[in-house]
Amino acid sequence: MLARRERGLNRDARAAVLRVAGQRNASAPTQSSLECMILGMLGGRTSEQWVAQYSTSHQHPINRACHTFGIPTILVSLAVFVAAIFIHPLWKYAAVLFVIGWILQFVGHIFEGKPPEFFHDWRFLFVGVRWWLAKISGRA
Repeated sequence: MLARRERGLNRDARAAVLRVAGQRNASAPTQSSLECMILGMLGGRTSEQWVAQYSTSHQHPINRACHTFGIPTILVSLAVFVAAIFIHPLWKYAAVLFVIGWILQFVGHIFEGKPPEFFHDWRFLFVGVRWWLAKISGRA
């Protein structure tokens, strides 16, 4: 299990998570219920902390390359699935793109020697997109 520091649960974030759970901490700054709910869903971590943890499982160059191509392939497949609602033959292309994208993800993790992060926490399914955006903009 990760230490509390590594999970990013500083005093303020922990206080917010406790408030979401119905516990009060008088020393913590007050936040709106929406902010508390979001922090609770994010496990008390910032987006940057999620991306940093995701990056630790994506160090091998082949894994990084597979994810660099696989993540946008999956995203494009989802857009094509939506378009297939109106243009029915497109679903076949969407399905092929979706499968190719996921194959790239798992091939990358074979080289990495670590399972995908979403095996441990489903929220990492969404962190991958954020990591990809950070990577193409030179921040990951």
